[in-house]
Amino acid sequence: MHFTLKQYKQLLTSLIDAGYNFKTFAQALQTGFDNTIVLRHDVDKLPYNSLAFAKIQHGLGVVGSYNFRSVPCSWNQQVIKEIASLGHEVGYHYENLTTHNGDLERGIADFEHNLTELRKLAPVTTICMHGSPASKWDSRDLWKKYKYQDFGIIGEPYFDVNFDNVFYLTDTGRRWDGHKVSVRDKVPQQQQWNQQGLSFHTANQIIDAVNNKQLPKNIMFTFHPQRWTDNPVLWLKELLLQRAKNIVKSTFFVTKPKTFNENE
Repeated sequence: MHFTLKQYKQLLTSLIDAGYNFKTFAQALQTGFDNTIVLRHDVDKLPYNSLAFAKIQHGLGVVGSYNFRSVPCSWNQQVIKEIASLGHEVGYHYENLTTHNGDLERGIADFEHNLTELRKLAPVTTICMHGSPASKWDSRDLWKKYKYQDFGIIGEPYFDVNFDNVFYLTDTGRRWDGHKVSVRDKVPQQQQWNQQGLSFHTANQIIDAVNNKQLPKNIMFTFHPQRWTDNPVLWLKELLLQRAKNIVKSTFFVTKPKTFNENE
């Protein structure tokens, strides 16, 4: 069965056995990618699912990065503190232009406020945009006017990772080829990877590629832990919900990938 905690642990174990180094996003930015895996987790909702991921990683001796939204379904102070205490990175999953209807001044003020509040719970030096697929506003556009470096932030994946050198895998859409139904969680290099045969639908296919030494040496994974569960009722609920969402996204919202540049 896919998208279970058992399968998640199998994936991590295969990567460990393959000899990859595991770094948080901040560590990778500071020390570079060198046969490196970055485990990024976007905590959109169900934060205790992310805590379960964090505990699995801790038990295996690896680290990950967890990005929390400033909404009740994600922002759980106890979970944030406990994940940080396990040695993982906490980041801010910002969506400030979405929540403020494209108003840049209100958006950046909200960004600063939420970042300050999150830093009361854990150190925060990295951020990552929340896609908000139904919104016409892309919160990355904040950085066309402002600089996140002015807030003590050292990196944002869509700006600060060279995806020519770092392979990107995301479970967006509850599938590992979710770029086909993703509005914003995708990068321009995807077409080239597809041509190289680096396109996977299931985690088992990724595990097979790891075991056969077919994956690139540097990889950033993005997980949405609310999709992963061993509870059969919740598993089926998430499956059906995500299938419906994928149909809506692919029909009404999906556009071609956009390259973002801070100096645009």
